[in-house]
Amino acid sequence: MTDRSLLALEAKVFGRVQGVGFRYSARQRAVQLKLTGWVRNERDGSVTVHCEGPAGVLEEYLKWLDRGPPGAIVSRIDKRYLPARGTFRTFSIEY
Repeated sequence: MTDRSLLALEAKVFGRVQGVGFRYSARQRAVQLKLTGWVRNERDGSVTVHCEGPAGVLEEYLKWLDRGPPGAIVSRIDKRYLPARGTFRTFSIEY
């Protein structure tokens, strides 16, 4: 059963976000914030993130995604909030 206080954030991050350690840094920040889910590179050069946690923590993570790690240049984020699945135990990098 899913905890109603948890939400899921699906975000697609555009800009210079591949080849700059974005996935690794995104995972590290998510783990620090105790979020679960995954991050992966997309063929179009963007990075997609699915993470679950409390709404306020997701907002903090979204602010981090908007900056990214050093070397990243984020031009846009398409995002949506969904009910959390509650099926993730960790935050992983998908390939």
